[in-house]
Amino acid sequence: MLPDPVLLHDALPTGSLNERGRPVGPLRDELRRIPDLANAGHVVGLWLQSAGIIALALWTHHPLAWVAAFLLMGRAHARFAILGHEAAHRLLFSNRAVNDWVGAWLVAYPGFVPIAAYRRGHMAHHKEEFGPNEPDMGLYTGYPITRDSWHRKLRRDAFGNSGWKNLKSLLLAFRSKSARGVAARIMSVQAVIFVGFTLAGYPLVWPLLWLLPWMTVWRVLNRLRAIAEHGGMQRSEDRRLTTHHVRQGFWARFWMVPFNTGWHLAHHVDIGVPFSHLPRFHHELVEAGWIDPRLEYPSYWALWRRASSRPATAPREA
Repeated sequence: MLPDPVLLHDALPTGSLNERGRPVGPLRDELRRIPDLANAGHVVGLWLQSAGIIALALWTHHPLAWVAAFLLMGRAHARFAILGHEAAHRLLFSNRAVNDWVGAWLVAYPGFVPIAAYRRGHMAHHKEEFGPNEPDMGLYTGYPITRDSWHRKLRRDAFGNSGWKNLKSLLLAFRSKSARGVAARIMSVQAVIFVGFTLAGYPLVWPLLWLLPWMTVWRVLNRLRAIAEHGGMQRSEDRRLTTHHVRQGFWARFWMVPFNTGWHLAHHVDIGVPFSHLPRFHHELVEAGWIDPRLEYPSYWALWRRASSRPATAPREA
């Protein structure tokens, strides 16, 4: 799944990009500006949208509305995760205290994420993709795989096997003196959400429309996104060899890669650029000639077909 070496042009540095593709000078100042007000709107909008999905299902009380809400709440958890990712990079708000508080209590903990531990692991991921401290190696290596293996992975996610492993780890954290505090904070937020639904007269909403979508729908979306970001790539100083770029369509952005997270190659070139500026940054890299447009997959479906294309009798390739 590696790109053709012919497409890896040696086009850097330029007047506005250094030898690694990172912006310098006025462009750097512009691209690294954090849009505090807009991000506050994103956090508020995420909560309003999530509450609205559940309220609409309860109001209509139709089985199809509950199914739709179940799927859409998996999407909501994807949005919590991506805003949590932004907070982990300290790019959600320019004030560090506000970033860390909102990122933890209003974004990460509602999505069952211990943000401090996630930040440590995620920075290891960025320091050297596919390196010895890569925390997500299992999500990226071995591709392309066979169609049967692909389906087994997605079934484990869809039926809650992967979600249960994550939930069990959170519950077992109460046994650890060092991890007990953050586990308690996460569960306290979940308790507040559960009590809120219970006081409103709907105690089953938390397990059915909050916990289960996180354990199932979100797991499928997370795996598909992770494969699209780094599946089948390799360890390298050149981020074009560690990270894919996929054309961004409406439905992909709606379900799986909100908040410009699909512009992942640009994100890995400079992790200090907030998500709102990633399309502009990607355009700068293309204009400089460092990203050849032919590196782009035409769709996520095309990348996933490639990732699941290994014949059953063929050896694995990078």
